[in-house]
Amino acid sequence: MSITSMEDLKNKQAEVKKNLDGYTCRVLVCSGTGCIASGAQKIYEEMSRLCEGIEGVAVEMQKDVPHVGIVKTGCQGLCELGPLMRIEPYDYQYVHVQVDDCREIVEKTVICGLPVDRLFYRHNDEACPHPSDIPFLNQQTRIVLENCGKIDAESIDEYISVGGFSAMAKAFFEMTPQGVIDEITKSGLRGRGGAGFPAGKKWSQVARQPEKVRYVVCNGDEGDPGAFMDGSVMEGDPYKMIEGMVIAAYAVGAEDGYIYVRAEYPLSVQRLRMAIEQAESYGLLGDNILGSGINFHLHINRGAGAFVCGEGSALTASIEGNRGMPRVKPPRTVEQGLWGKPTVLNNVETYANVPKIILQGADWFHTIGTEGSPGTKTFSLTGSIENTGLIEVPMGTSLRHIIYDIGGGLKSGAAFKGVQIGGPSGGCLIDDQIDHPLDFDSVKKLDAIMGSGGLVVMDENTCMVEVARFFMSFTQRESCGKCVPCREGTKRMLEILEKIVAGKGELSDLDELEELANMVQSMALCGLGKSAPLPVISTLKRFRDEYVEHIVDKKCRAKVCTALRQFHINPEFCIGCGKCVKTCPFEAITLENNLAYIDPNKCKSCRKCVEVCPQNSIIELNFPPRKPKEEAPAAPKPATKVETPAAKATEAPKVTE
Repeated sequence: MSITSMEDLKNKQAEVKKNLDGYTCRVLVCSGTGCIASGAQKIYEEMSRLCEGIEGVAVEMQKDVPHVGIVKTGCQGLCELGPLMRIEPYDYQYVHVQVDDCREIVEKTVICGLPVDRLFYRHNDEACPHPSDIPFLNQQTRIVLENCGKIDAESIDEYISVGGFSAMAKAFFEMTPQGVIDEITKSGLRGRGGAGFPAGKKWSQVARQPEKVRYVVCNGDEGDPGAFMDGSVMEGDPYKMIEGMVIAAYAVGAEDGYIYVRAEYPLSVQRLRMAIEQAESYGLLGDNILGSGINFHLHINRGAGAFVCGEGSALTASIEGNRGMPRVKPPRTVEQGLWGKPTVLNNVETYANVPKIILQGADWFHTIGTEGSPGTKTFSLTGSIENTGLIEVPMGTSLRHIIYDIGGGLKSGAAFKGVQIGGPSGGCLIDDQIDHPLDFDSVKKLDAIMGSGGLVVMDENTCMVEVARFFMSFTQRESCGKCVPCREGTKRMLEILEKIVAGKGELSDLDELEELANMVQSMALCGLGKSAPLPVISTLKRFRDEYVEHIVDKKCRAKVCTALRQFHINPEFCIGCGKCVKTCPFEAITLENNLAYIDPNKCKSCRKCVEVCPQNSIIELNFPPRKPKEEAPAAPKPATKVETPAAKATEAPKVTE
């Protein structure tokens, strides 16, 4: 079928809604990565078997991985509680579902509409029957993610049923290209890829170029460690992003677009391909879209997983088939981007905001967020926090609200230490900074950047020197090597950090680190290189005492740095029994003059010697506390046997020596 007009689109919307309303019950089984690992596939198979033949019941699979089968809806965001199951129309949200629960769910909920109370999420011992009752979900404001987990991610029909492509139709038939640009400009939408450049300004710069061949490109090369926002959008609602790209193409006069996706996102690629094929078959992509005379063709380009290809000029070079390396600017991408032509380059989340802005208007968008950063922002919430997952909140929301109200606070009641924002190009914020509003301008004032939206929460058991070393290791490994400041500067910074965590650092190293960081920040070629030192700069500024402890005291207060762990034998308690010598698997302990000595060069810190020492003379330095051993369940007592005379007669005689 081809949709050739606005009337056809409205008729299709009504048709699909009628079909969906025909189901008396829908069972949505979440099969995200975490849920699959917990047994979601078996739950889906069991529910399918039990519901077979029940009229009006549809069992659908919610999946985030390609090997499960037919995909229905995208990630719900909260993977901590999986396997998840949602029952419609009752809107029951079940958590930690097991195969053994399926029969009860069918008999009570599917057939009778009654809840299975024990499967509800509980907050402060109070049952939360619906998603809207769960604090992690009910405190979000979803614009980009509004359809994720609710519609079939592989069905263009379901996207149309919730108003999909209505914004595109409005732009085509009710607005001029300049009118679209003006509306996006007025909305204040800023690029969600990290830099926060106004989208409307970028579109207007492309539109006024004398060159008439233009391109629209989507940056789906999400490379920050711990970030999965764009991937979830492409998997859960690819149509919204595509619709935003079509509107952008109409605004700037482009007829071709490219989606640059990481090769490590096979499900995103799969769903995008399917979405493009479906849109083309309906006439919503390609030539003469909706009978408007407007043409737009969309292509997918798979990236090779290089972090630097998230930079605009490196990304366009990669699409062209060249090595992904940044170039000197100007000219900028809006002037000479893909194949030297003016190019609109935004990320997934930016495009996904566009349809709602066109439908609801710029004034509506300004009612959410802050004056300088309107709208919402998606974040991946990870680390030492109770509720990890994907969230979307208004710009200006404080980190404290995200961590404690949405995230549920830190695990096991540990003390908060910091949060890394912006990935390897970001910075670390501490307790007295988490009440600041979270938006582009406010975060920049705190020596950090918003980045794409990764939030890694760290507790008191985190070593900040090791955090800086980890991110510098990532950045140095991912450096394209084109410019000397980044290539050599990050290498030298990493060497110093590795030296410090190995217990071989000197106080002069801190001054050298700061000098190198300032040099790389000011002289690197691209934005990624310039922001590479930020994790080191922020940790040095806020946790300098930890660096000093590593150097002077050879101590890691978080007891993370293994090179600083050591054993000390108290000669006053050692009796020279030799039990530690016999136990050591590495022959690191010797006896001399009835005293034990540990060779640090041979010792592997297995701690077996500590366990066998009868005098507790072996002292552990910089070791984390031991986890308490779980007591094995008591073995059941054997049943008492009543012996018969016959049994005694046949019993073999005992042999004694």
